[in-house]
Amino acid sequence: MAASDSRIEELLKRPLYVYDLPQELLATLTAKNANEAVAEQTPESTPQDLELAAQESAIATSTSCSLCNVAYRNVEEQRSHVRSDQHRYNLKAQLRGNTPLDEAQFIKAIGELDESISGSESSESEEEEAEGDADTTLTALLKRQAKLAEPNEEATTVKGGTAKQPLFWLSSSGIPSNKSLGVYRAIFSDVEQDEPGHLVETLRRKQLAPVKARTNNAQAQQSPSDSSPHMFMCMIGGGHFAAMLVSLAPELHRKQGGVEERQARVIAHKTFHRYTTRRKQGGSQSASDASRGAAHSAGSSLRRYNEAALEKDVRDLLADWKEMIDTAELLFVRATGKTNKRILFEKYDNHVLKQNDPRLRGFPFNTRRATQGELMRCFKELTRIKVSEIDEAALAAAAAAEAKKKEDSKPSTPRPQPQKPKLSKEEEEALLHTSQIQALIRRSKVPALMSYISNNSIPSSFTFTPADSPQNFRCPTPLHLAANSNAPAVVAALLTKAGADPTSINNEGRTPFELAGDRPTRDAFRVSRHGLGESKWDWNAAKVPSAVSKADADSRAERERRDAEEEESKRRKADLERLKKEDAEREAHQRTSKGGRTLGATVEKTAAEKREEETRGMTPEMRMRLERERRARAAEERFRRMQGN
Repeated sequence: MAASDSRIEELLKRPLYVYDLPQELLATLTAKNANEAVAEQTPESTPQDLELAAQESAIATSTSCSLCNVAYRNVEEQRSHVRSDQHRYNLKAQLRGNTPLDEAQFIKAIGELDESISGSESSESEEEEAEGDADTTLTALLKRQAKLAEPNEEATTVKGGTAKQPLFWLSSSGIPSNKSLGVYRAIFSDVEQDEPGHLVETLRRKQLAPVKARTNNAQAQQSPSDSSPHMFMCMIGGGHFAAMLVSLAPELHRKQGGVEERQARVIAHKTFHRYTTRRKQGGSQSASDASRGAAHSAGSSLRRYNEAALEKDVRDLLADWKEMIDTAELLFVRATGKTNKRILFEKYDNHVLKQNDPRLRGFPFNTRRATQGELMRCFKELTRIKVSEIDEAALAAAAAAEAKKKEDSKPSTPRPQPQKPKLSKEEEEALLHTSQIQALIRRSKVPALMSYISNNSIPSSFTFTPADSPQNFRCPTPLHLAANSNAPAVVAALLTKAGADPTSINNEGRTPFELAGDRPTRDAFRVSRHGLGESKWDWNAAKVPSAVSKADADSRAERERRDAEEEESKRRKADLERLKKEDAEREAHQRTSKGGRTLGATVEKTAAEKREEETRGMTPEMRMRLERERRARAAEERFRRMQGN
């Protein structure tokens, strides 16, 4: 028996696939708490609730997020959560005094907005654009949540008693009692979920024998007639679409040395991408048209065309896969926003996906941008056994906390709610000055800032309130914030007119000059040193370099600007000469191949001459609009060629 237990312990050290579990483990599985009794159990709580609460309490000591009230098995998953949109939203909500949302509440709230939030797996520029869209969406959500009435707050917190947990928990006689094995509830049908007592038998019936890997001559997609049990997965958002049909039976690969390895077997997969998102503004073009009316720019026309093209591509793909989708055991779909849901679920001729399909599921965890790699990651997450470790002390603590919570909530013994400490008049004024000064500095409103400081008699030693808030940790003074915002005019005004102290340090031990991120801001410190003199401040302690006059700083900036313009002019001239040379060589080649051009034949214009003729008589704004449209068409053509390959 000891040898069998050690064997199961070794098995838990590697990933375990739900549909192909080892017989040693499968034979010893039992439903968690099936034969356990809990003393003094209240009718509202179940043993499974106490077990899950204890697991959360135990895991939270190592890898958890107390803000979002979630726990993870390892540090990698916790880091992924910290980068998620839910965590970012809860941080902003906490700073604004709003109630943080759990994952289910956040997904529901975001679903009411008409734009998905992109994730990772993108280039640097795409990540910046996606981050801008996500920030816009989160800001819109924060504004919407701020309008909710406070008395309805209880309705959002009551769900803990009725919501289903995303995982079923199992135990085995071959592992210690403080370890639990988790299986996602979503991979079971609705009927199977309603009968948790038969969960182990259901899991045993779902076991599938591995299939041999296909040879190089048999890489074609399977036909619906000979396909094994499989599931359909798709994601759509932000112009990205990815779909996959994956077999539930693992594929057996033989490596060097005769080692056998099991891998997921993808039956078919496809990804699309269309430019549909209004970059740095958030929202799709259709959502903008519905709220503001139809725009008439070249970019908006291109986005409308791409939305229609994406809808056609997706629906054509679903029609091609209809037979395989109809025979799939489960359908996992992520479609955020009304536009994306309409593309998948709207009733059109021969529509494939239906919202009332009992096989339809959402992903019970955070997902990123719709790509083939993300779908494969989600498949592995759904079909792998989760191992959690708790202790009996945590169980007892959770049971005691639950009992105390129920006792405190009884109406017979009401307790007075703790009152928030009332701010003094000085604290309220400091908070008001902080918000006003920060807003003026971020917008570089120098005259308004100087007028506000003068009218309110704000001292030069003023620091932002509250000092322990995250936004004031790096920039506790107006001069720190101006330097960190790269606002040279504000820096110069604070030093020369408001008497700001350049030697003050923040909580990181850095002076304002050390936060400056560009040369004009650093020059503002050096010019102010020249104007104020060496005796005004200890400039060496402020880490400010030697003084420089404003004339010298301006002349250097002008010289660098002229050098940059001259370099750009040379580059353009070289490009123009290269184009003329290429056109001349092409014309010479045509004359040689056709025996020379006949007298009076029309001379073909070069590409540069054609572009110059197109823009002749246009205003600079019209030229910029034409150039943007030309680049958009070129990008669309590149996408079409890539999809054709």
